[in-house]
Amino acid sequence: MYMDAVVIAGIATVLLVVGFFVGVGIFVMRDQKAHGHEGRKEGEHGQKPV
Repeated sequence: MYMDAVVIAGIATVLLVVGFFVGVGIFVMRDQKAHGHEGRKEGEHGQKPV
């Protein structure tokens, strides 16, 4: 396959987007472990917990 500048730019873009979402996922998992459910209150608005 002929590697044109557009093909290389497209592959780089896809890799950057995948890397971004992996980074966000890792951040969310670490933050969830660090904070847990400490800020969550059951029935905060007069509703029964599910």
